[in-house]
Amino acid sequence: MRLHVGCAMWSHRSWQGRFLAHPLPAHERLRSYASWCNAVEGNTTFYATPNRETALSWARQTDPGFRLVVKLPKTITHDRCLTDVDDIARSFLDAIEPLGPRVHAVWAQLPAAFGPADVPLLGRFLSGLGTGHRYAVEVRHPAFFENPRAASLLTSALAPLDAEWIPFDTTVFFRSPPTSDAERDAWAKKPRTPLRTAALTDRPIVRYLGRDDAERTVEGWQPWVDVVTGWLREGRSPTVFIHTPDNADAPLLARRFHDDVRARVPELEALPTPIPAEPLTLF
Repeated sequence: MRLHVGCAMWSHRSWQGRFLAHPLPAHERLRSYASWCNAVEGNTTFYATPNRETALSWARQTDPGFRLVVKLPKTITHDRCLTDVDDIARSFLDAIEPLGPRVHAVWAQLPAAFGPADVPLLGRFLSGLGTGHRYAVEVRHPAFFENPRAASLLTSALAPLDAEWIPFDTTVFFRSPPTSDAERDAWAKKPRTPLRTAALTDRPIVRYLGRDDAERTVEGWQPWVDVVTGWLREGRSPTVFIHTPDNADAPLLARRFHDDVRARVPELEALPTPIPAEPLTLF
């Protein structure tokens, strides 16, 4: 039984000297992060396909139990809208091959313009990727959340592929107006989608956005503690990513979420002991 938790990235300026040693070479930052969390969102691949040597470096910095949910490049999902992308997709899957079992899922984050009429295209695209990976999809078109027929259309397309539907829970964030620059920026950019807590597979994935106030973030995720506890008791292996607008305390909050669930499920495997951000001394 294992719960994977993590953040939207493995390096952040505000983490230096707090969660990650400083200075720390770029090729060592994932190793340090992986002592705090056992999963990470692979958002960097949205902007460019990494070369195999980069993927091999990520593998060297993590143990086989670490998990990456690796986002497909925007060229595939946004620029070409899943059309005429076979060569790009094959190149991407080849590039991440050195990660091996660390790839928890290949993640298609689709634009808000992707609606119910596009679901058959998604099914054909995912089927064409082959069975070498698990796949997960994030949609933002309102119809998938407001129209039961649209939701059923999507789940029916994903089920035969054992693909997951990733919810991005921003409901707590949008309950009250922003109070910081980071929150104001997120207010303008993050999607406003209704809460969805259903799992399609035995490996559900959740993205949760709280507030810059840690206690409000913790208060807001309590329903997810219940849901994740239930998933674990059903034999599922969930992955939960904790976001805040500034992400300043995200690694600590991810561990706190794990602690909250482990208090309910004591047999849950513990997270690793973090690598100290400052050198140990004799005094």
